[in-house]
Amino acid sequence: MSSTGCQHLQAYKAAGGKETFRIIYSYFVACSSADARHKKAQICKCVVCGDYRPRLHACLSCIYFGCYDKKHIHQHAEENKHHLAIDVSYGIIYCFVCGDYVYDSELEELARAQCHRASASLGLKQKFFPWEPSEEELILLRCNPKRRRVTEASHIGLRGLINLGNTCFMNCILQSLAHTPILRDYFMADQHACQATDESQQCLVCEMARLYQEFYSGSRTPYIPYRLLHLVWTNARHLAGYEQQDAHEFLIAALDVLHRHCKEMNGISDSNPHHCNCIIDRIFTGGLQSDVTCKRCNNVSTTIDPIWDISLDLGPGSIHSSHLLPSATAAASTAQTPSTGNTGANNGSSGNSSSAPSSLPFASADITTHSPSTSFTNSPGNYEPTSLVECLKRFTKTEHLGNSAKIKCSKCHSYQESTKQLTMKKLPIVACFHLKRFEHSTGYHKKISTFVSFPEELDMTPFMSSARCSNGFNGQVLRSRIPTLTCDNKYSLFAVVNHYGTIESGHYTCYIRSLKEQWYRCEDHLIKRATAGEVLNSEGYLLFYHKQVLEYD
Repeated sequence: MSSTGCQHLQAYKAAGGKETFRIIYSYFVACSSADARHKKAQICKCVVCGDYRPRLHACLSCIYFGCYDKKHIHQHAEENKHHLAIDVSYGIIYCFVCGDYVYDSELEELARAQCHRASASLGLKQKFFPWEPSEEELILLRCNPKRRRVTEASHIGLRGLINLGNTCFMNCILQSLAHTPILRDYFMADQHACQATDESQQCLVCEMARLYQEFYSGSRTPYIPYRLLHLVWTNARHLAGYEQQDAHEFLIAALDVLHRHCKEMNGISDSNPHHCNCIIDRIFTGGLQSDVTCKRCNNVSTTIDPIWDISLDLGPGSIHSSHLLPSATAAASTAQTPSTGNTGANNGSSGNSSSAPSSLPFASADITTHSPSTSFTNSPGNYEPTSLVECLKRFTKTEHLGNSAKIKCSKCHSYQESTKQLTMKKLPIVACFHLKRFEHSTGYHKKISTFVSFPEELDMTPFMSSARCSNGFNGQVLRSRIPTLTCDNKYSLFAVVNHYGTIESGHYTCYIRSLKEQWYRCEDHLIKRATAGEVLNSEGYLLFYHKQVLEYD
C-alpha cells in the first residue's frame, strides 16, 4: 500500500469527496447504524454478476459495486473515469491510475469515527488502533534516537524481584501473575481506567500496571516491589510484617484486593457467576456446583458457588475445599455453606481449607436450595492421590455426609442423611489448583511431601457438571449424554509455585513459562532456564493453568 500520497486522492478530496467518502464508508463498510446494515445486506453485490465476493469494491464517485477479482470494478473505472474505489470488507482505498491501494491520514480519521459509531450502536467496546505518534512525540523520538532492538534471542518479560525480607511468597505470586497471558495483555493494552480522584488514594491496580511495565520494559536489573508490598499490607492487614507468609493465602488476598479496587468500574454480566465484570472475575472466577441428594426421597438440592481456586487434599480421607468468593449481600433464597476452617503456621506456610462466606452471591434458577450443617464428612478411601487428576476425581467424588450431619430436606420436610457431590459448573479462564501440603491437627503440624504428578495439558471435561448426572436412585454418577466440546475445557500449564523446607521454616520458588514456550525458574532476584521435565518433576504447591480456547460471553 502506498503511503507517500496519491495525487488522484488529493484531487478527489479537493473536489469535496470527503463527505462522499464518509457516507459510503458509514453505510457500506462500518455499517454504523441498523439502517446501514440493512442497506448493505440488500445492495452490496456486484452489479455485473450479482456475486457477494470477499473483494467487493464500491466506487467512491457513484453508488456502484463491482468484483475486484473478475475486474468488473476495473471496467467501471475505465469507462467512467472514476479512479477510486473502496474495499467494502476492509475499508482500504484503491487507485486505478496508480494501480495500488493508497492511504490518507485525514480519510483514516473519518473512517475511525465511523467505526466508533458502529461499535457504539452495537454495544461493543471501542476498538484499539495501533499507536501513531503525535508531532510532539515525534520530536521526542528524534531527540532520543537510541532504540532497544528486539530479536529472536531477546527475553522479554523476565525480571527478578528483590526479597524484602521473607517476601519470597509474594515474589512467586507476582511472577505467576506477571506471566498470566490474558492478564498481561489487559495491563499491557492500558485498559485500566483509574477511578482515584485524589493523589493520596493509591490504586493497587495502577501499581500492578506499573509492575507489568517494569517487567516488559527490557530492563534486566531486579525490580524492588516495595510500593506494591505497602499497598497489600495497607489493604490486607493480616499479611503485614516481615514474617514468612503462605503463598496461597497471599494469592487469594491479592485477588480480593484487586477485585475490590476494580469494582467501581464493574459491569454486570449474567454469564459471570459472581455477577461482576471486573478483569479479576473475568479471568479467575469459576462456578462450583454442589448437589446434595436426600437418601430418603432422592430430592436433589443444588447450589452454585463462585470460586477463585480449588484446594485439593493430599492426605488419606481428608475433606476437600475450594476458595469461595466473599459476598457483600445475600439473596433470601441462597444457602449457607459448610466451612472447614483456616489455620496456618507462624513463619512457615499454612494448610488452607478456605472458609466459606456466610452467604452465597447467587443460586441457580428454578432449583431448591438448602441450609446444611456447618461440617461434613468425606469418605473417599484411605489412599493418598499421586496425580492431579486423581485429586480432582476425589474432589468430585460423591460423599456421604453422615448421620451427624443430617440436613432438612425441602421435599421430606425432615432431617435426613444425604450425599453430596461437587462438580464444575463454569470453568475460569485461569484455573489455580492448591495442593494442601500443610496439615494442621490438634497437637501437631506437618508438611505432606507426597509427590503428585501434574500434566502440561489438562482436560477438565470429566469434572464438569454437564458431563455428569445422577441416576436419582443410589447417587451413582453416570456420564451425561449432553455433547461437550472438550477443546473448550482444555488447559495449558504456565506457572508452578513450590515450597521447600519444613512447616516451621521454608522457601518459595516458582517456574514460569515465557512467551516463547520456554520455562524459567524464578528464585527472588535469580532467574535461570529450566526444562519441562524439571517443572513436571517438582513438588508443586500452586498450579496455574490457562484455557487453550477462549469463548466470548
